Amino acid sequence: MEFTIEFYETSSGRCPVRDFLDDLKELVGKVSSMNQQTNFDEYLEKQLKDSDFAKRFKKAGQAWDVAMQLASLRKDAGLSQKELARKVGTSQQQISRLESPSYEGHSLSMLRRVAEVLGATLSVEIKRKKRIKQADVAGRKADYEP
Repeated sequence: MEFTIEFYETSSGRCPVRDFLDDLKELVGKVSSMNQQTNFDEYLEKQLKDSDFAKRFKKAGQAWDVAMQLASLRKDAGLSQKELARKVGTSQQQISRLESPSYEGHSLSMLRRVAEVLGATLSVEIKRKKRIKQADVAGRKADYEP
């Protein structure tokens, strides 16, 4: 089965249907390119298969989260690093370190002091690593007793 679609132009020489289809084609092309992985995405995906790299990447993400939360709370409070440092009783450089994603020397006492000044609370969670359990092949004997 064959069919032909004819587009009619308006008196101004424009074809609204063709314009719409051209715009749609352009939009689909943009969306398709947004869904494609970049070279970095592909590189990161490969690197995350290495367990050591994955651990370091996760650890860096945790430090990034702490840094961003502290900076956000400070800015929401309308304080500069220097002003926060004065209220906490430390140096501006220490506040800068706490807000650095690469810093790993956070102490609970310092984080508590900063949180208190910023009107926030500190929560630390330690979770047991997931264990892989071996499946019971035959089950326990007690499962079969009447």
